[in-house]
Amino acid sequence: MAFQRFEDIIAWQKAQDYGVLIYKLYDETRDFSYKNQICSAVVSISNNIAEGFDRSSNAEFKRFLYYSLGSCSEVKSMLYLGQRLNYITLDELNLCIENGNEISKIIRGLIKSLE
Repeated sequence: MAFQRFEDIIAWQKAQDYGVLIYKLYDETRDFSYKNQICSAVVSISNNIAEGFDRSSNAEFKRFLYYSLGSCSEVKSMLYLGQRLNYITLDELNLCIENGNEISKIIRGLIKSLE
């Protein structure tokens, strides 16, 4: 593997930025159950990349990358719900979906590189 540290992985870096975006976007949200769910899911994206990187094999890393993809989808689903509940605007939704899709593409590429 070309990476020496998980911090060097572009998907991890972008997932961290995504986490900051989501946390700021929902900072004032008073629906704490919703907020906790989406924030937990977005944090899980970068955490699973980091955890998988330090596992014993590429197969383990790949497994955790799939967990990260699942978390990306969970965030996306929550974003659609958030927009329907008027927690975020359509423009905010589109920005977040675009970011999530980019991260998913990068993760999929990383998975392919491990096969």
